[in-house]
Amino acid sequence: MKVFALLNHKGGVGKTTSTINIGAALNRAGKSVLLIDLDPQANLSQSLGIQEPAQTIYGIIKGDYLASDAVLNIRSGLDVIPSTLDLSGSEIELSTKIGRELILREAIEPLKKKYDFILIDCPPSLGLLTVNALTASDKILIPLQAEFLAMQGLAKMLEVVSIIQKHLNKSLELGGVFITQYDSRKVLNKNVFDTITEHFPKKVFATKIRDNVALAEAPATGQDIFTYNSKSAGAADYESLAEEILSKHTKKKSTK
Repeated sequence: MKVFALLNHKGGVGKTTSTINIGAALNRAGKSVLLIDLDPQANLSQSLGIQEPAQTIYGIIKGDYLASDAVLNIRSGLDVIPSTLDLSGSEIELSTKIGRELILREAIEPLKKKYDFILIDCPPSLGLLTVNALTASDKILIPLQAEFLAMQGLAKMLEVVSIIQKHLNKSLELGGVFITQYDSRKVLNKNVFDTITEHFPKKVFATKIRDNVALAEAPATGQDIFTYNSKSAGAADYESLAEEILSKHTKKKSTK
């Protein structure tokens, strides 16, 4: 199984949308998936219609109960651990704990045998919650807007990843970068995609997530893009991206 952290310290890049819909696409491909909402804004939870859950990632991090106690089922093979606004104070609470960077990794360890993929929706910051997510993960997926300032943000994220690799999680790898809110009519979008691909060869997914109104509408209904509109461009793009992820990050069975 694989644990992926979806990371970008810039808001509004489609990180939560991507976590939900990559997870839903992997589930449609027959994989068992757990989504973890590690963002105090709880946008992932709300986007799936989860309101005021009794048990959340915050209680898990505090040690009030086991991770398995907070798992909610969305449909067969697709589960979620929701978040809450209370999580916003956790960075201060965690700062005095011994082994504070390892709390999430230890909490979800018993769940790993149940799932093919665990996807963690990181908060839009590079604080202690994000450090916990990176320490718990095998790979990082970075959603990136096709704009020039995104390159500077990517460099900063990779700097933090390097520190985590050195001190906390030597097996952590960049699983890939993918472009969101892409408009093929804009020369700027094309140029930025080419530049990012040139700088990070073999790390940029070929699939681009197009700017699509259905992706913005789906969260208001508490649904992923496939449930909301399976024939939309957004559904086609996330299905394609999931296929790339499976191709790159799952072991192929031997034909011998």
